[in-house]
Amino acid sequence: MSSLTPLDWFIVVASLVVAFAPALWLARRAGSSTAEFFTSGQSAPWWLVGISMVATTFSTDTPNLVTDIVRRDGVAGNWVWWAFLLTGMATVFFFARLWRRAGLLTDLEFYELRYSGRAASFVRGFRAVYLGLFFNAFIMAAVNLAAVKIANVLFGWPMGTTLLVCAAISIVFAATSGLWGVMVTDMIQFGIAMTGAVAAAVYALRQPEVGGLDGLMARLPEDALRLVPDPSNGALFAAVFLIPLTVQWWSVWYPGAEPGGGSYIAQRILASRSEADAIGGTLLFNIAHYALRPWPWILVALASLLVYPDLAALQTALPHVDPKLVGHDMAYPAMVRFLPPGLLGLMVAGMLAAYVSTISTHLNWGTSYLVHDVYRRFVRADAPEAHYVQMGRIVTAALMVLAAALTFVLDSAKQAFDLLLSIGAGTGLLYLLRWFWWRINAWCEVAAMAASFLVALGFFALSKQDVEVPTHMALLLSVGITTVVWLLAAFFGPSTRPEQLAAFYAKVRPAGPGWAKVRAETGLPPSPDSLPQALLAWTLGLFTVYGVLFGAGLLLYGDLVPGLAALAVGLVAGAGLARMLRAMQASG
Repeated sequence: MSSLTPLDWFIVVASLVVAFAPALWLARRAGSSTAEFFTSGQSAPWWLVGISMVATTFSTDTPNLVTDIVRRDGVAGNWVWWAFLLTGMATVFFFARLWRRAGLLTDLEFYELRYSGRAASFVRGFRAVYLGLFFNAFIMAAVNLAAVKIANVLFGWPMGTTLLVCAAISIVFAATSGLWGVMVTDMIQFGIAMTGAVAAAVYALRQPEVGGLDGLMARLPEDALRLVPDPSNGALFAAVFLIPLTVQWWSVWYPGAEPGGGSYIAQRILASRSEADAIGGTLLFNIAHYALRPWPWILVALASLLVYPDLAALQTALPHVDPKLVGHDMAYPAMVRFLPPGLLGLMVAGMLAAYVSTISTHLNWGTSYLVHDVYRRFVRADAPEAHYVQMGRIVTAALMVLAAALTFVLDSAKQAFDLLLSIGAGTGLLYLLRWFWWRINAWCEVAAMAASFLVALGFFALSKQDVEVPTHMALLLSVGITTVVWLLAAFFGPSTRPEQLAAFYAKVRPAGPGWAKVRAETGLPPSPDSLPQALLAWTLGLFTVYGVLFGAGLLLYGDLVPGLAALAVGLVAGAGLARMLRAMQASG
C-alpha cells in the first residue's frame, strides 16, 4: 500500500479544481436547453471533438485491460482491440458525414428518421433503455471496478469507500456542465492522464528487475514481445489476430468502436459544427487512440512481467488487497506504486481524471437516451426545456448509483471486455448496412439486439458454472446466430414505408447501389459522396495509424531499420490522406 505525501494530495486536489473550473463556467449555458446539455449546441470544433473522444476512451480500466492482455497473451494480444481501427476509420470516411447531415440530438433519433410506424418508435425506446440504462450501467461498472482495484492497491480503501467518493465526484461533474463542460474538461484531463501514464512507464523501466529498455528486451521471452502472434500457436493466432481482423471489427458493437458509429462517438459527431469538423475530429480520435497512446501502458505491462511474474507474486506484494480482486489487471496499479512523491500524486490525478472523463461522458450519453428518447418522447413531450435539463440531472445521479451496484458483479477488466464484445456480437454488419441498404427495417434492429444479448447471457451463465467456451468460438457462434436472425427479419419482416425511405435519402444522401430502388422510384439525385474515394481514404488511414503504431514499437524494441521503415510508410500514407481530405471537402 502506498502513502501519498502532502505534495501528492495537493497535486490531486489542484488537478480536480483545474478540471472542474470549466464545468462551473459552462453550467449556465448547459442548463439553457437540452441541445446545449446533450450536444453542446452543435458548435464544437474538430480538435475539441477528437480530444474529447480519446479522453473518454482513456479510463481507469483501459491500462488495466491492456496490462491483463499483455500478461496473458503478450503484446500481440492487443490485436483484440487494435483491429477496431478498421471500424474507426470506416466511421471517419463513410459515416461521420452522414451522421452530421442527419442533424439529430441523439443518435437514437435515427430510428424514426430511417424507419417508419410503431416499429420505429418501439426500437428507439427499446434501444434507449437497453443501451442507455442496462448496457451503459454495465460499462460504467467495469470502469468502477478498475478504480476500486487501484484505490485498494494504493490506499487500502474498501470497495464501498471508493465507489462513494468516485460517484460523488462524477455526478457533480456530469450533472453540472452538460456536454460542453464534459468536452472541455476532457481536454484538460487527457493531458493530466497522459503525463501520468508516461511517468509510470519511465519508472517501471527503472526498476532493478527490469534494467531499462535494454534489460526489458533481453530478459523477456520472444513470445511476450511479438507484435503479431506466432502462427504456429494456432489457437492464440486465431483468437487474438485472425478473428479480430476478419470478423470481429465489422460484426461486433463495442462502445467507442461501433460499426457505423454510435453511442458517445455519434454524440460527439452530432455536436460538431460542420461535416468537416465531424470528419476531422473522428480522425484525430483514431490517430490518438491507436497510434499515440498504447505504448506507455504496454511498457508498464511488460515490466510487470519481470517484477511480478505471476499472480502469486502479485498477491505476495499486495497482502492488504482482497484475494478475490487479484488478477493480472492488478499489475498496473501495483507498478504505479514505484513512482516517487509528486509523480505519484500526478499519476493518481491522471487516473482520477481518466475515470471522471469516461464516467461523466457515459452519464451524459446514457441520460440523453433516457430523458430525450424515452421520457420526452413517450412520457412528457410538452414540458419546458428547464424541466428536461433538471430531469437529466436526476437521471444522471440514478445511473451512477446503478453502475456502482453492478460493480460488485464483475471480477476483472478482461472479463468485462469479453462480455461486452459478446453482447454486441453479430449486430455490427446491420449497423453498417442500414445506411446503405433500403431493405433494413426496424425489426432487424430489435431482433439483432435481442439475439446477441440472449446468446451472450447464455455464455456468461456457462462461465459461472465453470463451463469455459473459448472467447473466439463464442464470438463466432454469436455472430452467426445473430446475423441469421436479423437477415430473416430484413427479408420477411415489414418493410419501411416508401415515403419514409425517400425522406431519409433526401436528407442524408447515402451513396452506393443499395438505394438505387429508392432513387429510381422517386427521381432523387445521386449522392454527392464517392464510395471509392472513401475506400481509398480508409485504406490510407489504416496505413497511417498502423505505420506509426508499429514503427514506434519497433524503435522502442531497438529495431532501428524496420522501425524507421514502418514510420516512413505511416508518414507517406498520412501525406496521401491529407490530400484525400482536401479532395473530400472540396467535393462536399
